[in-house]
Amino acid sequence: MIKITLDTALSMRNISRYELAKRTGIRYHIIDNYYKNKVVRYDSFILNKICIALDCQISDIIRYEKE
Repeated sequence: MIKITLDTALSMRNISRYELAKRTGIRYHIIDNYYKNKVVRYDSFILNKICIALDCQISDIIRYEKE
């Protein structure tokens, strides 16, 4: 199972979802869905913008867990 760990990445950097939405230009609702791990199909464009805004690697916001 793939899990988005955006909540952890944001808390480590002391950045709110609203601030991330402003930095990336992505609507808050979309950021919130990634934050709450409610996304079924991951958009590489959005993930790229998040990584740029947080200055991180994709592995910092996505984790694979065996079921």
